[in-house]
Amino acid sequence: MENGDTTQSPSPLWKIVTVAAIAAGIQFGWALQLSLLTPYVQTLGVPHTWAAFIWLCGPISGLLVQPIVGYNSDRCTSRFGRRRPFIAAGALSVCIAVFLIGFAKDIGHHAGDSLEKSTKPRAVAIFVVGFWILDVANNMLQGPCRALLADLSANNHKRMRTANGWFAFFMAVGNVLGYAAGAYSHLYKIFPFTKTKACDIYCANLKSCFTIDILLLLLVTITAITTVKEEPLTKHVEGEETKAPAPFIGEVVQAFKTLKRPMWTLLLVTCLNWISWFPFLLFDTDWMGTEVYGGKVKGNASEVKLYGDGVRAGALGLMINSIVLGLSSLALEPVGRLIGGVRNLWGIVNFILCACLASTVLITKMAEAWRQHTGHNLAHPPPNIKASALAAFGLLGIPLSVTYSIPFALASIYCSSAGGGQGLSLGVLNMSIVIPQMFVSVVSGPLDDAFGGGNLPAFVLGSIAAAVSALLALVALPNPPKQVSLSPGMGGGH
Repeated sequence: MENGDTTQSPSPLWKIVTVAAIAAGIQFGWALQLSLLTPYVQTLGVPHTWAAFIWLCGPISGLLVQPIVGYNSDRCTSRFGRRRPFIAAGALSVCIAVFLIGFAKDIGHHAGDSLEKSTKPRAVAIFVVGFWILDVANNMLQGPCRALLADLSANNHKRMRTANGWFAFFMAVGNVLGYAAGAYSHLYKIFPFTKTKACDIYCANLKSCFTIDILLLLLVTITAITTVKEEPLTKHVEGEETKAPAPFIGEVVQAFKTLKRPMWTLLLVTCLNWISWFPFLLFDTDWMGTEVYGGKVKGNASEVKLYGDGVRAGALGLMINSIVLGLSSLALEPVGRLIGGVRNLWGIVNFILCACLASTVLITKMAEAWRQHTGHNLAHPPPNIKASALAAFGLLGIPLSVTYSIPFALASIYCSSAGGGQGLSLGVLNMSIVIPQMFVSVVSGPLDDAFGGGNLPAFVLGSIAAAVSALLALVALPNPPKQVSLSPGMGGGH
């Protein structure tokens, strides 16, 4: 199936859903990363500076890996198709990575780490290698999945939006499963081999979660690549001269040079959108523990316990967020038609994002005022404050569903209209996601310190960026060109 080929009819919906289901396996692992790996790193004795270096891996790998994989998948002439070889290799790499992460303590112990010492250098080295492989593999897997969805949509704009909506839905499913698995403290009993001399109950639960992740990812990936076939890409059309392929860097530079105004606007809106999101995605549970509950990471036993209670409440908020994300993903297509297209939809939900991030200031001030008024510095906040915070988490699932789907659908539509390669175009779009992440990683700490510490300055920056992103989406982002006719059988999905 060639990119930009309008003669092809869209594939059946079941094929799109089958490929989109891979997102559940990908996001299951991401949810485990966000909820479990930071405490796990501390049990290995990783210094703070190392931890910052490790977490910078995600944006860096996304900046480099997705464009390279996308470029090569556009040109892959394997008899298995263009995307499926990369999907299979990415899934296998994820499995290897999570095995290294989960079993880092055991491997480190067998390699000579002492159980008595707090720092375990060999386990740290294995963990770092596994963590970097995991981020590279996730980027290697996700890009070809989205490109395959665009191929299966065969330049049908509605089907592209439907496909990306299903991808966002399965991301939500993976989130819910990952957070639920991470929250269950007796999971290791299902896999008793995970508890060892070097690995305590917390470590055993982590290994059990990653074991489930491996099984889930292999299930959905094998199902997709064996049931959804691709037509191999021919090296050249008969009667045409074959051209020497351009070098990768030259191809990327040329891709930027030939971008049309709609794609540049999309990149700018996406960039601002992720400047809005990344502070909250980094510090959401810390905000609950510190600002809302008034706990401290380093304090007396009561303050540390209060912080932990807040973090767990934040994890509940993430569960609610994921449920709303999943439901919203399935409603994007009809709601978009109702309010006049994806441009209006994206603009409106970015105003919701702006309001929710701004509300964190109000919720924090309410919590601080309650503690000052009552003198209950070591008590949980009252139900109305907790409910307000959880409502903010839940409402944020609506704009998150758009962030996970609409930009990728628009990139595919703009790309197919211009006759470009889906893999490279999605890689270029990914640059507008990871560069803001690196920007926020660098500036959020100094910004918070400049205003007295806490998470609110970064959240306010995100709220302002969301408002600007919303205005740009409404004013400058063009709606996709209307297609005269849609293939029959387009019902379902949204």
